[in-house]
Amino acid sequence: MKPIRLVLLSLGLAILAGHLVAAELPLVKILTTGGTIASRYDPVQKGFVPALSGAQLVEAVPELNEVARIEVEPVASIGSSDMTPEIWRKLAQRTNEVLADPRFAGVVVTHGTDTMEETAYFLDLTVTSGKPVILVGAQRAASIKDTDGPRNLLSAVRVAVSPEAVGKGAMIVMNDEINAAREVTKTSTLDVGTFQSLEFGKLGYVRDEGVRFYRAPTRRQTIALEPAAKLGRVEIVLHYAGADGSLIRALLERGGLDGLVIAGAGLGHVSGAMFEAIEEVRAKNIPVVVSTRVYTGRTLPLYAAKGSGVSLVNIGCVHADNLSPQKARVLLMLAMTRTQDTKELKAYFDR
Repeated sequence: MKPIRLVLLSLGLAILAGHLVAAELPLVKILTTGGTIASRYDPVQKGFVPALSGAQLVEAVPELNEVARIEVEPVASIGSSDMTPEIWRKLAQRTNEVLADPRFAGVVVTHGTDTMEETAYFLDLTVTSGKPVILVGAQRAASIKDTDGPRNLLSAVRVAVSPEAVGKGAMIVMNDEINAAREVTKTSTLDVGTFQSLEFGKLGYVRDEGVRFYRAPTRRQTIALEPAAKLGRVEIVLHYAGADGSLIRALLERGGLDGLVIAGAGLGHVSGAMFEAIEEVRAKNIPVVVSTRVYTGRTLPLYAAKGSGVSLVNIGCVHADNLSPQKARVLLMLAMTRTQDTKELKAYFDR
């Protein structure tokens, strides 16, 4: 009987030790929004559709049990092309609430890749905690044999509990790479290494031996979003050869335009005809931010011809620095909850 008692005692101690180890693991909240990471092929619709719950995503990655204790909470179940500012607000509010709880080490948001960089930047600007906020998705749906979702989710949680991730804002973690929200962009429609920070490079990697950071994002700011603050309607208009401003005038005629972002050519240039339409927008005191359709580099007022940078500044347009048009829109929406003044708006884009 004595050997049996020893075996039972050892088993009991092992179970107790396992519970103690699990209790010591950091706690992470996963907020789910849908996307490819949660999608399966639907033979009736002949395409991929959101199908997996957050709990099912976690169950598919048993290694998570060795990294953190997980709580899952659904926020939406959509393809990210249907992401909206209203859902952004909900995500930001819930993220701030979770991170205010001292029990949680960080938040992971599962998200479709199409608009993930916009959501990441919105959260980077509106989350007031220094704890990590990690966005993660997949390029290959869950029903595909070599789906990248489980590995990406594991990497995201590993970064969320890393002490080195504290204070670095919102980040996208995919393909074992860590990228800052302000700088990262989707570069390929299908490749698993789609998210890249083209001009300044990734922050670090997730490797088998651990999370490794090699640099930190420095151009960060926080614009706490008050519950009563209104997010205005901001549109993006692309400049192209022959653009004459008719799209801008159509937006004015429709009404309800609160702000405008121009995806200019080169340093942020537009045609003379498009410049005249932008003048009409500024005449109504509607803020205009000038970005560029070029993938890297800043917009600068170097040329004085009609439609070039100097002329746009002279009518009160604000240059977007190196923000992409879609991220310039995010920052303008949030900055406009504080001010409509051109100089004050410029200060937000210079930070």
